[in-house]
Amino acid sequence: QVQLVESGGGLVQPGGSLRLSCTASGSILGIPTMAWYRQAPGNEREYVADILFGGLPNYADSVRGRFTVSRDNSKNTVYLQMNSLKPEDTAVYYCNAQIVTPGSSLRDYWGKGTLVTVSL
Repeated sequence: QVQLVESGGGLVQPGGSLRLSCTASGSILGIPTMAWYRQAPGNEREYVADILFGGLPNYADSVRGRFTVSRDNSKNTVYLQMNSLKPEDTAVYYCNAQIVTPGSSLRDYWGKGTLVTVSL
């Protein structure tokens, strides 16, 4: 069974930085895409960033230039370095991955989320 586990959330002041991590575990043949989404209180879940197996990143306009997504394929891990954080970045951040498992086609998996709070 595949699991995604996030870590690194917490409380940070405006202008500060945090680094999130997400590791996929289980019987995994490949992970073409790993991504981050977030959901603020009262809002829909929204896309933040993603990165392909080969390392090509993509970003939402709201975080481009402040956030950096990266991955370590040897560890099945994706990272999100968040700099110049703003109060509006406050949300639960979710890891998402498209994963191929033995005997199965490509499927979407989600982590349980990690809370990021940007406040004085």
